[in-house]
Amino acid sequence: MATVNFSVPDEVKVAFDKAFSGQNKSAVVAELMRRAVRESVQRARREQLFRRLSSARSRRNAASARQVSAARTAGRP
Repeated sequence: MATVNFSVPDEVKVAFDKAFSGQNKSAVVAELMRRAVRESVQRARREQLFRRLSSARSRRNAASARQVSAARTAGRP
């Protein structure tokens, strides 16, 4: 198991100690780090997907106003 040393503002440490009083703080920090890694990976995937979808947009034909209107009213009473 690795040891990690880092500095945080005093008010963050005080709030953390208060919020997680009586808990294994190493386990709490490890879970927060896991969550941060998952969120970072998810954010990168979303950005990549957005870029792929955005680039594909320029290769598609635009719908005419008539086509858009017909799609909006199709199947409506």
